[in-house]
Amino acid sequence: MRRELTFSALLPLDSPELPGQSVEQVKKPMKSLYLLNGFSGSHSDWNSFSRIRELSDKYNIAVFMPAGENRFYLDDEDRGELFGEYIGVELVEFTRQMFPLSKDRDDTMIGGLSMGGYGAIRNGLKYAERFGKIIALSSALIPYKIANIADDYYDGIAGYPYYRSVFGDLDHLLGSDKDPEALILRLIEKQADIPSIYMACGIDDFLLDVNRSFQQFLQAEKIDHTYKESSGTHNWDFWNETIVDALEWALGDGS
Repeated sequence: MRRELTFSALLPLDSPELPGQSVEQVKKPMKSLYLLNGFSGSHSDWNSFSRIRELSDKYNIAVFMPAGENRFYLDDEDRGELFGEYIGVELVEFTRQMFPLSKDRDDTMIGGLSMGGYGAIRNGLKYAERFGKIIALSSALIPYKIANIADDYYDGIAGYPYYRSVFGDLDHLLGSDKDPEALILRLIEKQADIPSIYMACGIDDFLLDVNRSFQQFLQAEKIDHTYKESSGTHNWDFWNETIVDALEWALGDGS
């Protein structure tokens, strides 16, 4: 990124020893979750609006929350800002050097909501050798919507110039490494391990259609995933409820 960046971190290092729990159990390397914010948000969103601190303590999992700066966690070679590489490589390596984290792929997760849900899916697949699980809530899987759009396109949030600046040539978006379907197909072709995926979306969410489209693709390709729809819209009430279920799914052994 060629500049200083800020991220929030939750590290339950001072968890008390419980009766019958050995020191080795308390102090073993922690699992980690790289948790991404949504459009117009910041690295403080999850701390400010969700139960993530409580859940970090409960599950003894380190949580790292970088800012996406409305760039969808993608590399921008023209600006010299490689958000994808920062999230998928540098941040993981840096936090592993700094904190007592497990280096096991199965103990390393990436997740997010809305723009961050897309970022988690894209970078979890792009850097599948690092991440064992992906958590994607109300994901802004907008390649389905913005591929091949006209230069006068505007969806109420942004228009062609913005999407062109973030995603590059929109006439070649599908099939690129910014297209989650293409990333899945590449992993299948290479016979590489594909992270398990958890997706959730509210039935009144404006992004429900693209989440259904990606779930149908995963189902057709027989990719290991969990998909849940429930009452809710694009807000913190829904994300607070589903992040609990997602972490229980990710940490299914209860550790």
